[in-house]
Amino acid sequence: MDKIKVLIVDDSAFMRMVLKDIIDKQPNMKVIGMARDGLEAVEKAVNLKPDIITLDVEMPKLNGLEALKIIMKKYPTRVIMVSSLTSEGASITIECLENGAVDFIQKPAGSTSWTFRQVQDDLLKKINDVFKISVDNLKIQSRPTKKITTTKNLSKDKILLIASSTGGPRSLDKVIPVLPGNLNIPVVVVQHMPAGFTKSLADRLNRISELTVKEAEEGDILEKNHVYIAPGNFHLGLKKEFNSVKLFLDSSDKINNVRPAADFTFDLAAEIFKSNSICVVLTGMGRDGAKGAFKINHLGGKVIAEAKETCVVYGMPKAVVEDGYADYVLANDKIAQKVVDILEGN
Repeated sequence: MDKIKVLIVDDSAFMRMVLKDIIDKQPNMKVIGMARDGLEAVEKAVNLKPDIITLDVEMPKLNGLEALKIIMKKYPTRVIMVSSLTSEGASITIECLENGAVDFIQKPAGSTSWTFRQVQDDLLKKINDVFKISVDNLKIQSRPTKKITTTKNLSKDKILLIASSTGGPRSLDKVIPVLPGNLNIPVVVVQHMPAGFTKSLADRLNRISELTVKEAEEGDILEKNHVYIAPGNFHLGLKKEFNSVKLFLDSSDKINNVRPAADFTFDLAAEIFKSNSICVVLTGMGRDGAKGAFKINHLGGKVIAEAKETCVVYGMPKAVVEDGYADYVLANDKIAQKVVDILEGN
């Protein structure tokens, strides 16, 4: 069997050697080249044609985002970003995910050989998982997405719930910023992502959306025209208190091997909102969201699954569709309009 060919890009010679040592020890992988900056990364991506690139976010000459944009135009490739724990690193990483990168890993604080080996299992799993993704699914969709406007009084008794994982930031970009500012309901998003990165995701979506987007906090009261992003490493729950619904954070065991898990949030939301729930399951590996979608469907709510054609990974939506819970199966740039149609009673 052919080995997975990996190109390593990092401005630290030491880190390049650590990554090479980790990858080359795997029987199904081999490092075919290394680059020390963004310019060299572009050149080697085109010449060596790797299956996967590990791309450092913060580099001289061209940073990871700038290099990624060129690579995705010249030689679309599966790219795993290697991000620092800084807020700037997290912010650039989110932009990379929206511009073609398929996933990322975090550099541990200090990034010595010993500390990086703490995340080597995560790195190797992601290389194996990412290799299964078709490169065609990573090519940037250039279809323009127009903001939706509505003059109708939208239903204010409903809630919009969204689940996403691998490829999620790109699909969320086609949904959240397109929704009208007078949506008149709250939105709760569960994106599989570590702590710190969910705040960067919320901040970026807030800058480009008419709705107010924030990382959810313990005790937040759901407000209409607000989007709440589940914080990394916490399940996000909802509970009824008097005439309001409050959010709470939960650090119990992972569900579907993830935390936050959409099934946790969907289940509690369905109990409160019942048939007034609208649930959207976007791109991602695994089945998270399928059980929650079943409950929402069973209680009379509406379920939308992202179509295979726009998914980076047709896993989570596929589970919902194949189990028979999807009322609509739509490309990611059609989902926001369907949500508004449902709220308008169409």
